[in-house]
Amino acid sequence: MIKPFRIAIPQADLDDLTDRLSRTRWPNEVEGAGWDYGFPLARLKELAEHWRTGYDWRAHEAELNELPHFTTEIDGQNIHFVHVRSPRPDALALVLTHGWPGSFLEFLDVIEPLSRDFHLVIPSIPGYGFSGPTHERGWDATRIARAWAELMRRLGYERYGAQGGDFGAGISIALGAVATEHVVGVHVNYLPTRPPAPDAGVTLSAADEARLDKVRELLANRPPYQALQALTPQTIGYALTDSPVGQLAWIAERFAHWTDPATPVDDERLLTDVSLYWLTATAASSARLHHDAPRGALPPCQVPLGVAVFAHDITRSVRPLAERLYDVRHWSEFERGGHFAAMEVPEPLAGDVRDFFLTSVKAAAASAG
Repeated sequence: MIKPFRIAIPQADLDDLTDRLSRTRWPNEVEGAGWDYGFPLARLKELAEHWRTGYDWRAHEAELNELPHFTTEIDGQNIHFVHVRSPRPDALALVLTHGWPGSFLEFLDVIEPLSRDFHLVIPSIPGYGFSGPTHERGWDATRIARAWAELMRRLGYERYGAQGGDFGAGISIALGAVATEHVVGVHVNYLPTRPPAPDAGVTLSAADEARLDKVRELLANRPPYQALQALTPQTIGYALTDSPVGQLAWIAERFAHWTDPATPVDDERLLTDVSLYWLTATAASSARLHHDAPRGALPPCQVPLGVAVFAHDITRSVRPLAERLYDVRHWSEFERGGHFAAMEVPEPLAGDVRDFFLTSVKAAAASAG
């Protein structure tokens, strides 16, 4: 059963947040530390004070409630999603999937341009936000993809596309694999490509090798957040669920490091995202995806793939390596934008998604037919 959903955070929860922020115990900081030891104290105090005294959750809640929200239960798990229908009755449906530390909020600025041509289904990943915490093991990318396939079936969509970044990219690719007969194509704005084996026989350009050097650096120096969430998500979850400033620093650091300095995510949108994690107490359950996702190997995906590469992303994909694994029909490179492309550069991303599904996917279908 699909039920309408309305966001209504209890006032007691908002009062508790304000109280906790007012009683924050701040650590000291080495003079002139900058980013050498982690998130700078002055900047975090600025964000926390705005969250406590200037940020208005109710205003953002009212804005979000203008969207059509729904929930349903799939595979024993509550699933929250936004469902926006295009004015075109024959429009193709797209399922848009966020990543960590994002949420369905990532797609707010692409809803208007994309819904001109597509019906949009924007779920919250199990364990995230209004989908609530998960209660059992095994919610990896493939299981989530199967839940998305069931969601699209319940909504009556026989043929649809998938788009995502971060974890959403892996889930979208998995959806193309588990629901091949229904998915017309997959578009991603994050596609990690690992360095090939020395005997792989792949010829790469100097620019491609430079991109792989960044990948090698990340593989050799695993980011601390990733190690903690992959190995001990419950342990870090205690701190993040108990301290709003801890949750704020944990997420704000990723936004600071992963966005293009020329296209930053504004503080209001950042605080709404952090508030969503805090008010739903999903720090630990969202972190579990880092633990569970790599443990299930993705099945092969044969549907047409479109890739958008943004210059300031964590890593940039290498096309010859991607083409060894996927049926790449569309490839775009952007000079602006980072890991949160839908929030940083919504119009270019929406345009690329439109081009892929309305041009490349149709051309692939025509050549196959």
